[in-house]
Amino acid sequence: MPTERLEHPLCLRCTNRLQDVMSQQLAALIMDRDKYAEFLGQMDASLPDAEEQSALDEKLKSLHEEEQTYLEALRELEAQLTSAQTEMEQLKKESKELDELERSRWESLNEYETRLCELNAERDSLELSLRQAADWMMTISSSNAYNDAFRIRHDGEIGTINGLRLGRLPTHPVEWPEINAAWGQTLLLLQILCNRTGLQLERYRAVPRGSFSRIDRIDGDSSQYELYNTGDFQLDRMFLNRRFDKAMVAFIDCLQQLSSHVSHQCPDYQPPYRINGDRVGDACIRLQYNDNTKWTCALLRMLIILKRLMAFCCRPSSSSASSTSTVRRGAPRPHPAVGMLEDTSAA
Repeated sequence: MPTERLEHPLCLRCTNRLQDVMSQQLAALIMDRDKYAEFLGQMDASLPDAEEQSALDEKLKSLHEEEQTYLEALRELEAQLTSAQTEMEQLKKESKELDELERSRWESLNEYETRLCELNAERDSLELSLRQAADWMMTISSSNAYNDAFRIRHDGEIGTINGLRLGRLPTHPVEWPEINAAWGQTLLLLQILCNRTGLQLERYRAVPRGSFSRIDRIDGDSSQYELYNTGDFQLDRMFLNRRFDKAMVAFIDCLQQLSSHVSHQCPDYQPPYRINGDRVGDACIRLQYNDNTKWTCALLRMLIILKRLMAFCCRPSSSSASSTSTVRRGAPRPHPAVGMLEDTSAA
């Protein structure tokens, strides 16, 4: 309520006014007093008695204890939260380290896989090279260089060595220079096979000199037998022709020694023809007192034996003896040696 300060002496009007103001203030104070008294009465009416106060005190005490319990639990939870947060931070740190380690391991794995691919490629390349080398080695091992150096074939019913015909027939009058050259190749092959098998010939020594080869006798009179013929049958050449026959007989003697030697080294070797004295099978190797057909047949059979010996002497040690063709021996038929020479070539 507004108040006004009045100074005396006052006039009547001012005094009335002052009285009105003070009356208003008094009424307001009385109203406040009544309100306070009413509120105080209500408060007095709502106050609990001693029993209720005691119950309230007990309840308040219980609430304080419960509050303390909850506060303790809260503090424990806060401690657990702090511990969990610390552990979480540690786990995050470890997770980051594991991520780095995993990344490093993946990088290492990629490097290892790349290196593994390179090594596998290198291994495959080496294995391929090894297989190629093994195939090449097998090809070389299974090949026979002597077959290339001494090609024994046939031209009809006449045996050939390196394309040179060894023999003559009435229908094929081969010149003697060609026959002499063929004898030189044949004697050279015999000497090579003897050296390869380690055979030291008895009674004879081969002296290959191309078309003028010879065989020397190393016991007895130490004679020299020319393994070539001039084709001149005049009287002064008869002795040379006899030495030519002896040279051919000496040659099949040496061939029989080599055949026996190979038979001891290779039990599965069987000579296609038997050599007995001056005969190969039933054909005589001598030229004198013999016709060209039988002489040529004996020479062809001699080449067959020589080719069979070459196959056994020069085959790889690891190859099976059963890889060679089996030659059947039987009664002589018209020129059976031709097919046998083809079988030996295939072997």
